Amino acid sequence: MPANENTENSVWNNPEYRQDLAFAKLTEEMLERLRSYGREEAFPANVPLFTHGERQVDMYVVLDGQVDISLPATNGESKVIAHHQRLDFSGELNLLTSQGSLVEARTVRASRLLRIPRNELQRLMRAEGDIANLITSATIWRRIGIIAEATSGIILMGRANDAETTQLQRFLIRNSYPHRIVEEPAEETAQLDDLSDHEPTPTLPAVVLSDGRILRRPTITQLADELGITELPDPEMIYDVAVVGAGPSGLAAAVYAASEGLCTIVIEGTAPGGQAGTSSKIENYLGFPTGISGQRLASRAQLQALKFGVRFAISRDTVTAEQIDGIHKLTLAGGIPVCSRSVVVASGAQYRKLSVENYGQYENRGIYYAATAMESLLCRDHEVIVVGGGNSAGQAAVFLSGIAKHVHHIVRGKSLANTMSQYLISRIESSSHITLYTNSEIVKLEGESSLDCVTWINRGTGESTRKPIGSVFVMIGAEPNSGWLFGTVRLDKKGFILTGGEDGFDGTPYATSVPGMYAVGDVRSNSVKRVASAVGEGSVVISDVHRYLADHRNKFAAEPNSALAALRSVSAAATQQS
Repeated sequence: MPANENTENSVWNNPEYRQDLAFAKLTEEMLERLRSYGREEAFPANVPLFTHGERQVDMYVVLDGQVDISLPATNGESKVIAHHQRLDFSGELNLLTSQGSLVEARTVRASRLLRIPRNELQRLMRAEGDIANLITSATIWRRIGIIAEATSGIILMGRANDAETTQLQRFLIRNSYPHRIVEEPAEETAQLDDLSDHEPTPTLPAVVLSDGRILRRPTITQLADELGITELPDPEMIYDVAVVGAGPSGLAAAVYAASEGLCTIVIEGTAPGGQAGTSSKIENYLGFPTGISGQRLASRAQLQALKFGVRFAISRDTVTAEQIDGIHKLTLAGGIPVCSRSVVVASGAQYRKLSVENYGQYENRGIYYAATAMESLLCRDHEVIVVGGGNSAGQAAVFLSGIAKHVHHIVRGKSLANTMSQYLISRIESSSHITLYTNSEIVKLEGESSLDCVTWINRGTGESTRKPIGSVFVMIGAEPNSGWLFGTVRLDKKGFILTGGEDGFDGTPYATSVPGMYAVGDVRSNSVKRVASAVGEGSVVISDVHRYLADHRNKFAAEPNSALAALRSVSAAATQQS
């Protein structure tokens, strides 16, 4: 049960918060089944079961006694958020990952607990469907409650419209990490007082950790490492499938691979979701009649993957790929090795940049590539610009029209008919809060520390428009994230990966020129750039992977020394780099 259910204005009292799901109890029958996965242990009072930041924690089921769950707070005081009693179980979302725990668990009195180790929990999640669903649902709702707690998580301090602050905030949001934003040095906490007193002009952005330490201008990788978000691969493991990219196609590939028994790892540089994760609402995806945000869709897919035992290596980009004696060696940023028998490249694409003078200085200072709730806070009741004629731009324009004072939608083409779904075109044409400018382009950006004025012209008439606008959402074209594969696989003139036919190592549509390496989604040449298509490709490619692994299983079994040699080669290379 929640510890603070009597606290006024607590999230645990919010009627929209599903307390019944967050703290659902196991049944006696479920408990009997769980006994085969764990062992009963006795603990005296006031014993920590796991601590904040600890990785790969076990799950505890209370048989007798009480376990309190608490959050470390940036004000130095822990806050008890739940009392677990008989048939309650410990854990929040990181129970399913190898990330650092956000909470602490401690016995209140002498207790008997069923302790389920990590490896047995993974087996349980695959074998006991009803229990797995209950655990998954509970961990999701517990994380939602933690994020909503005013004193939980970390403090991100920075200036409004600052590029570095925006990047850090986006990383935290997309990884569902609890945090608060403080826009200027303030007397809010002792830690912030210390930062203000000792630095007349503090180095911003700064992050105040739950233990009081302060990180000044951290990189994404440094922040991920400190918070325990980073998940590094096992250097001794040879995976069946390594999926590069956690967008819709990569997540689909991971779910289908793991559900069919393949040892799977997903490598993602920032956060699950890919380009689709920046979409405010996708309304034409099958099964969601009222639409779903890209981030929520990605989060659900990631949970499915975790449920089937997929490992995620978050916050490290893949920088090189090579094949050694049939084993694929991927090297991540920092020289971290991953070895796999097959690879699914789902690294996606990114929006192109505008060819306008001083464009770079306004990125994340007025120019954005996503239109989510975070970005919308920056432009409430102000005029904004959306650039692009595809569905992502249309979704952004419709979403922002309900928040901004007015949306100016700029496209280079003569109409939207050939590039955008009709339902979005109809929304744009019928909205009094959106003005569409066809055959137009931005020619000038102005502003000192951030963007504050934009000029665009109609290329047909030459008419010029200049407006005091501080937010431009750019969603044009696509540039493939394939630079790490140059010289490894065949690419088309634009850098997209060529697959199938004469370009693939076999005749399947997703095979690249390298045996055992496949490409799906936006990074693949001539693919349909839609979420549903990406999901379809990611799921279908696994049948090709199965076939490849089956054809080469005898080779892998007959030549174990080759795999060992590959691993030794990788380890030696990593040692030399360090």
